[in-house]
Amino acid sequence: MNFFDRLHDRIRTVDSVVSVGLDPDQSRLPDHLAEHDLPRWAFNRRIIDATHEHAAVYKPNAAFYEDSDGWRALEETIAYAHGKDVPVLLDAKRADIGNTTRQYAQLLEKADAITVNPYMGRDSLQPFLSNEEAGVFVLCRTSNPGGSDIQDLELETGEPVYERVAALADLWNENDNVGLVVGATKPEELEDLREQVPNLPFLVPGVGAQGGDAEAAVEYGLADGVGLVNSSRGIIFAGEDDGEEFAKASGQAAKRLKKRLNQYRD
Repeated sequence: MNFFDRLHDRIRTVDSVVSVGLDPDQSRLPDHLAEHDLPRWAFNRRIIDATHEHAAVYKPNAAFYEDSDGWRALEETIAYAHGKDVPVLLDAKRADIGNTTRQYAQLLEKADAITVNPYMGRDSLQPFLSNEEAGVFVLCRTSNPGGSDIQDLELETGEPVYERVAALADLWNENDNVGLVVGATKPEELEDLREQVPNLPFLVPGVGAQGGDAEAAVEYGLADGVGLVNSSRGIIFAGEDDGEEFAKASGQAAKRLKKRLNQYRD
């Protein structure tokens, strides 16, 4: 089974398309976790315990782990999530050429899927694309305001750059392992992209703290019921002021988002 087959089964098992972003900003971790050898891992473990019944996937962002203790915390986090039968999508936005991108692709020996940056073209992504068992989410239309600086630029064909990226990703999907990252902050673009690439699952960020359109995220983000809607800060820091009981609020937030999204699922 490839990643999207496994994701399909996970979505059915927990009746959820919620992606929980595990972004343990050390400046926001509860004070009592500072005594642990790996505070980020201690934090993630409690979040996973509280949310796994509602999580279709966990999505740690590599930026929060890029130091020696961080990578150790990430490895522990991935292993623990797998122990709860939850797949892990590493939000790394990697890509390069030659041996460099082959090294980046080794991240898929730990995680089940990864986000990649298409700016350097297909050869920069080939080591990811050729991994038939892993999922590859290509950055397409991001939810940040500055995304329009490049993604909205009009090509000679009249199409914006992000639509060309979607079309290319569709061509690159030879192993049925490609999805797109499409933000929820512009629902009309979500709809247009779904019409253009009806078979690619979307990872849709921007529904939580960024206030994106939850209904559009579900209606247009799923392909045959498979897709993900991500919330990071809105879940993991829901109990930021609750001290040692912080994880309880995270579990409640994940459950609420699952219920909210399920209103719009078929």
